Amino acid sequence: MRRVAKGERGAALLTVLLLVAVMAVIAATALDRLTLATRIAGSAATVDQGRAYIFAAEEIALRRVANLVGRDPVKLTLAGNWLGREFTLPLPGGEARARLSDANNCFNLNSLVAETAPGRLSQRSGAMAQFGELMIVLGIDPGAAKSITGATADWIDSDSNDGPLGAEDGVYRSMAASYLAANRKMADVSELRAVRGVTPKIYAQLKPWVCVLPVTDPVRLNVNTLAPEQAPLIAMLMPGEMTLADARAALAARPVGGYGSSVRFWEARALERFDPPTEVAEQAGVNSRWLSLTTNVTMGDGFLTAVSLIDANGGAPAAGQAPPTIIRRDWGDID
Repeated sequence: MRRVAKGERGAALLTVLLLVAVMAVIAATALDRLTLATRIAGSAATVDQGRAYIFAAEEIALRRVANLVGRDPVKLTLAGNWLGREFTLPLPGGEARARLSDANNCFNLNSLVAETAPGRLSQRSGAMAQFGELMIVLGIDPGAAKSITGATADWIDSDSNDGPLGAEDGVYRSMAASYLAANRKMADVSELRAVRGVTPKIYAQLKPWVCVLPVTDPVRLNVNTLAPEQAPLIAMLMPGEMTLADARAALAARPVGGYGSSVRFWEARALERFDPPTEVAEQAGVNSRWLSLTTNVTMGDGFLTAVSLIDANGGAPAAGQAPPTIIRRDWGDID
């Protein structure tokens, strides 16, 4: 055998050390990837389990809503302390918290249009006036309120013609980041941010008061579940006529068992001097078709949120004719 020279012994040692270093890097990378894959698999399992728990919470909520509707299909009140109350559901290794709220008590942006034919959406002037009034009552500049109203209606209606103070494709094409108007019903409140004139500040002001429902029917509030702080929604029904004080007084004077009908509401002392048209009077309703369920599931370090929209009518023309159903479900934090 050939004797290894002293210089070659150093080179062999360096080679061995280099191989050890490379193997160590490979092993560390493989271990890191294995750890990541394990965490991803664990997270996926947690999410799947969380979704299953949310589905279970929805079923419980649907039974609760069915009981509320069955108690009195014509009128929904605060009886039973259900509105905004948080229910806790103990779970293996965690818990779920569910809360029901009235999704009727907001301005439905899709009500700015009327579906005059299947897929044909035309602007509704009465709703536009009410939306503009809501913004003014909330402290938004009247000029900006009119401009945003016109632009929002144009965003939803089917045609591509600019309405009064509106904005269609031409306006959005000219922006730095150009895009087109949707020309269809809104699917989420966050779409409002894309409408011309809606600044982050205005969006933040409007967000608690507006919503997006899957129908274009005129806004129909439930005066039996509205809180006095939500008086702007009542005041908007009669633009330029009703004050916030009038609306608050009518809500504060609500009987313990709620108002029995829209007629009773308008007969309240604070509102008796008003004579709204029939279609406006009926917007102050005493029932709720739409309810919202917010569910938060916590499992160890995992957390999952869902907001489910419930149709208390189950798609039927009136309450009590069909079981309540889930119409839409949004996962994660709602913007």
